[in-house]
Amino acid sequence: MSASLIGLILVIFVPLLPVGKWLAPSDTIPQLLVHEAVWWSYAIAVLLWLHFVERRPLDSIGFRRPTLKTLLYGVLAAVALALVFVIQSPLILPLFLLHANPAVAARNLTLSRPFWYRVLLVLRAAVVEEILWRGYMIEKVRQLSGSTALAVLISVGTFTWAHFAGWGLVHLIPVCAGGLIFALLYVLRKDLPSNMLAHFITDGAGFLLG
Repeated sequence: MSASLIGLILVIFVPLLPVGKWLAPSDTIPQLLVHEAVWWSYAIAVLLWLHFVERRPLDSIGFRRPTLKTLLYGVLAAVALALVFVIQSPLILPLFLLHANPAVAARNLTLSRPFWYRVLLVLRAAVVEEILWRGYMIEKVRQLSGSTALAVLISVGTFTWAHFAGWGLVHLIPVCAGGLIFALLYVLRKDLPSNMLAHFITDGAGFLLG
């Protein structure tokens, strides 16, 4: 079994495990910081695996020097996802007979946390999730299968599933849309900083401006 295949299997399945809850089951700030540390450890492990085991450079998963196009495409992707939020309540929710209450309650709980913690939360999501679900996962699936479509499908599916717990079905609509937009942005540009910027803007609008 190749190192790339082992790495892909681990990145697909390990983030779906509630490791943070196992280590720190309550919702106090110290224990929530343990959850964040677990996620950062995943990203660090992926980068170490890529460098020392697979012997591949960081630019193989989209790390590149930011440019003006990095900023431009990052903002455009964030705007595209914002449009999903705009049409969600008046169009999508009534169509599928869904209620936003669980997602609203979860967001309000997050907004009740200290601002500095929310900054850490948004930063971690923007950096770690783009490394795992876009840069590494998409590149490994494409490398092993030769299929960009399959890479996007697996990226969007696992990203959406990882966000299922605690937020309800309504939250999965923008998550799935975001997963697709971020995956297409990565495939188009292979510019991981652009993805991170788009992700930070999107989450920051929801959790830092509330």
